Amino acid sequence: MNSRSTKDALRALLERNRGAYLSGAQIASELKISRTAIWKAVESLRAEGYEIRSVKAKGYSLAPDTDIVSAPGVARYLTGPGSFADAKELSEGASDLSIEVFDVVGSTNTLLKERAAAGAREGTVIIANSQTGGKGRMGRSFFSPSNTGLYISVLLRPMDLPAERALKITTMAAVSACAAIEALFTEDGDRTENENAGHSDNEDVKPTADANDVHNVNPENRPLIKWVNDIFLRDLKVAGILTEASISMESGRLEYAVLGIGFNVYEPEGGFPKEIRGIAGAILKERIPDAKNRIAAVFLQKFFEIYRAPDHAGYEAEYKARSLVIGKDVDVISTGGAGSRRAHVLDINEDCNLVVRFEDGSSGVLSSGEVSVRPKK
Repeated sequence: MNSRSTKDALRALLERNRGAYLSGAQIASELKISRTAIWKAVESLRAEGYEIRSVKAKGYSLAPDTDIVSAPGVARYLTGPGSFADAKELSEGASDLSIEVFDVVGSTNTLLKERAAAGAREGTVIIANSQTGGKGRMGRSFFSPSNTGLYISVLLRPMDLPAERALKITTMAAVSACAAIEALFTEDGDRTENENAGHSDNEDVKPTADANDVHNVNPENRPLIKWVNDIFLRDLKVAGILTEASISMESGRLEYAVLGIGFNVYEPEGGFPKEIRGIAGAILKERIPDAKNRIAAVFLQKFFEIYRAPDHAGYEAEYKARSLVIGKDVDVISTGGAGSRRAHVLDINEDCNLVVRFEDGSSGVLSSGEVSVRPKK
């Protein structure tokens, strides 16, 4: 076993026994490695930010309040049969994901598009702790600082989705992102800071709230969706989605789609940059144990439950129910950002298109572009 695989195996073992002490002999026996290899792997993990405690005659323990995203860390929150160490312990709807986690990448979407072009299969997932070239819609950048955000890209190869309905992928992701955020909060709206901490002995750990229950959360902690791809919490944007696709010139169908999403889990040190201050916000006001792994797990589980369900499980009603633009006046910005028109939002239809009435009295059904809800100057 090389040093990288030793480190990964030890991380998985400590993740699934989080808070419990494992003796050096126990680790050596289970992983079939030497005490020296254990020490080197522990030091390597500590260098990555993991708080690993060591006590003489007790062994090593991963601190329960650690919040670092990892493949085994995500896996421990996903339900279904399988080995925790495999990083593919997945729900019924997400039974074949392959999850890879990086500390830093240029862009998770760009990296995954390269993998897709090389033949990677559906269900390939790349997660990063930070991005140096995060991508937003309409050519914008996406602020992706280290240690405070969570950046995920998912490869999809839909068999029955025409290119003109690719909007569905983004809207499925929006509903799933809301479920992932709500799963961090208890029914009374308060965070459960100690929930799930100290679990050991391979206990099956679940998120602190039912990812399918969107009605028992304090309204302050209920995420809403700004059509088409932004998630807002407490009137600030806490997540954004970018779906990029490759389209077959012969059939007009998607060859593949890369779904990317970035979550602002915590506020970065020094706050958000001036240009997005007052627009961007953080999901959590202070750190809680394992938030990033929990968000990633619920997001992936919920998304694939919708994506692979017959008729996509009727998620459209939930998307509409979470809209923060229905009944409001907005600026409709055309694809490419060339211009905008003032409009009143009437509805969101069954295809998640935006139904609007423009100031001149004409109506429109929008399947692309974006809207701004800032007051008219």
